[in-house]
Amino acid sequence: MVMLKKRRHYREKRKRLEHHLKEVEKRDRMLIKDRSSERAVLEEVFDRSTLMTVYDFLNKGTIDSIFGVVNAGKEARIYWGKDSDENELAIKIYLTVSAEFKKGMLSYIEGDPRFAHVKRDTRSLIYTWAQKEFKNLQRAYEVSVRVPKPIAVSHNVLIMEFIGEHGVSAPLLKESFPKNPEKLYQQLLVYVKKLYQKAGLVHADLSEYNVMLWKSKPVLFDFAQAVHVKHPMASRFLRRDLENLFQYFHNLDVNVLSINEMYRRIVSG
Repeated sequence: MVMLKKRRHYREKRKRLEHHLKEVEKRDRMLIKDRSSERAVLEEVFDRSTLMTVYDFLNKGTIDSIFGVVNAGKEARIYWGKDSDENELAIKIYLTVSAEFKKGMLSYIEGDPRFAHVKRDTRSLIYTWAQKEFKNLQRAYEVSVRVPKPIAVSHNVLIMEFIGEHGVSAPLLKESFPKNPEKLYQQLLVYVKKLYQKAGLVHADLSEYNVMLWKSKPVLFDFAQAVHVKHPMASRFLRRDLENLFQYFHNLDVNVLSINEMYRRIVSG
């Protein structure tokens, strides 16, 4: 009898949450173009484990409302929401049914001393990926690198500060023409140096696609692939980040340092 009541209670909770999230999807037009695929997309994002993880956050008040998708990719979808104090949230849900980026994950996880004993099945890797992004964001935030403030993580769901206003994300650097590119270049170099020297991290995917401009300042995001400086490929990843910065600002006629000089200044302190 007790087990029967628990199962019934679970089914009712899941049904309510599924209804709520289906309404979220219906309000959104960025993610689903073909309405006949609505159920398939809903099931892809919100499997049983993810539903209950989101439900737990709702019960705790970490999330109060979920309004719609602001970014949809092969690896994850980011929803706009609010907490119980009306603060805007970015709710990032990694897709547990997709193994497309499993092989790519391993090169960023293997060699990181913080994740030496992670299991190799897809779900465990994705859970680790979410934990890794949360911890990397914490490290960056603690050393005053401007990133979305990490709030909570559980399984494949990561909750962060929303960068933007009223559900509209801040523009990417790729989409903007900075008013003062020279100053922006210097700010980004300071961030890269703080990450390396103080947080012990290399972003490993830094480019104009992973920088937002908000209130005239750069905000770095997408930190799941960021590696510890002791990672065997940290040096290579750092050079790649610097090459991307060099190319972007060189095209804006900024008097940029050479890649070797930027690397020397960041590594040597």
